[in-house]
Amino acid sequence: VTNVLRPMLSFAHGVSKVIGYGTMEGITRGLFRISGHRFPLWTRYTPSGARKLDYTTETPLPGQPEMVYFPSCITRTMGTSADYDEKAGVTEKTISLLHKAGFAIRYPENIHRLCCGMAFSSKGFRRKAKEKEDELNEALLKISDNGALPILCDMSPCLLHMRETLDKRLHLYEPVEFIYDFMLDRLEFSPLPITVAVHSTCSTTKMGVTAKLQALAGMCAAKVVSPVEVTCCGWAGDRGFFYPELNASALRMLPTSLEEATEGYSNSRTCEIGLTVNSGISYKSIVYLVDKVTRKKEEL
Repeated sequence: VTNVLRPMLSFAHGVSKVIGYGTMEGITRGLFRISGHRFPLWTRYTPSGARKLDYTTETPLPGQPEMVYFPSCITRTMGTSADYDEKAGVTEKTISLLHKAGFAIRYPENIHRLCCGMAFSSKGFRRKAKEKEDELNEALLKISDNGALPILCDMSPCLLHMRETLDKRLHLYEPVEFIYDFMLDRLEFSPLPITVAVHSTCSTTKMGVTAKLQALAGMCAAKVVSPVEVTCCGWAGDRGFFYPELNASALRMLPTSLEEATEGYSNSRTCEIGLTVNSGISYKSIVYLVDKVTRKKEEL
């Protein structure tokens, strides 16, 4: 599925660059209505296909710290969208930041077949979800030396599902926690004189990471806005593609709560689509902001 989706997502943006994004959005809105909401609503903020990367485990240098990176199937599939000011997707940006912090990266075997199982579980396919959970569990135990190494997953909702279903020996982190717990002493921050907005996803809130998200953003920007009127963004997995009114209703207070924020950050690629559509500013993974304002500490 991911191999099919990547070129399809990129094709839509390729056509849009020829006929114009406004025209393409008009066509897809028509298909959305005619199909009775069965054809997903496409906008310029729908991601293009992510570049397929070579996830080969790196050989560490003497004394170099190691960690495990499990890119979610969402970020392995969805790349940048028209609002992005660079071409690197979340996985590429995460790898760049990990290297900047001096980590050697391990990847689980057969990574292109791995999924946390949430996509199946949320649709009611419990048996298939359990198969994928067990498959991922075995792969992560093996590559992390039975939980000796920390494991990063770049999607907060996926990470919460992993914590709920995988072996408790595994030390699992979403981006904010991993950066906060393992990178702060390995990077030098030079905050920008800008105002940024942050959105705590439902999973981020459930895991108690909201304060760290706000603090991390505060290390990167002069001012951080976190609208208290906005809780769940209403994207709900893939519902935003088929029921955009749910997303619009959940975020109806967002545009007037952003103050002077010029860019937004979160830690879920799908949630960031709806946040961008309904806010007027571009939302990206917090990894982009941290990478933008940091450099490797010289003593490392």
